[in-house]
Amino acid sequence: MLNPCFDLLIFDWDGTLMDSEARIVACMQAAAVDLGLPVPGRERTRDIIGLGLDEAIRSLFPDIDATGTEQMVQRYRHHYLVANETPTPLFEGAAEVVTTLHDAGYLLAVATGKGRRGLDRSLRQTGLEPLFHATRCADESRSKPDPDMLLQLLEELGVEPARALMIGDTEYDLQMAANAGTAGLAVGYGVHSRERLLRHRPVHCIDDIRELTGWLGSSAAGIDHRSRA
Repeated sequence: MLNPCFDLLIFDWDGTLMDSEARIVACMQAAAVDLGLPVPGRERTRDIIGLGLDEAIRSLFPDIDATGTEQMVQRYRHHYLVANETPTPLFEGAAEVVTTLHDAGYLLAVATGKGRRGLDRSLRQTGLEPLFHATRCADESRSKPDPDMLLQLLEELGVEPARALMIGDTEYDLQMAANAGTAGLAVGYGVHSRERLLRHRPVHCIDDIRELTGWLGSSAAGIDHRSRA
């Protein structure tokens, strides 16, 4: 079932494979309370999911200084990694899809706005760690939509941009893909609306992660990719 157009599939994590929106929002709001900052609403906080943590904080709190940013980072990580117990399950079918694609022979990678500590913990807890050939986090590269983390992954795995597909639920993922010269596939069940994603001309948009294997195995995947290029 290998798609003739793609050798490497790169997944975003939060909102694409893992349903972590509620925990991210709760932890960002709790961190703001800890520091006496205005508490951002749910919709504003949802909008920054996918960015690196520093960039997300500066977007939510534009007047914050470097010290305040670092304090927010520490409080957010405390809540997300230690104090908050909001469940963060994989989306239904995500583990099976990743396993199927790995077994089919694709190279698989993750490009995420999460920090390394958080991603490694999620990979271990979900059992998906052995299935990914490489991963990059926002604290190891420039934040989305800068192409840095994709370019690092392409170099590490020896794949040309035209042979890679970025899969994500935010416009930051699709902008990063365009900036790196890779194709971008949108998932419409995450934090950014389908309408917002389609403005960035993804090769396709799926409404359930389980649709991915079928799309990759269809002739439409090759047609969509070539028509975009």
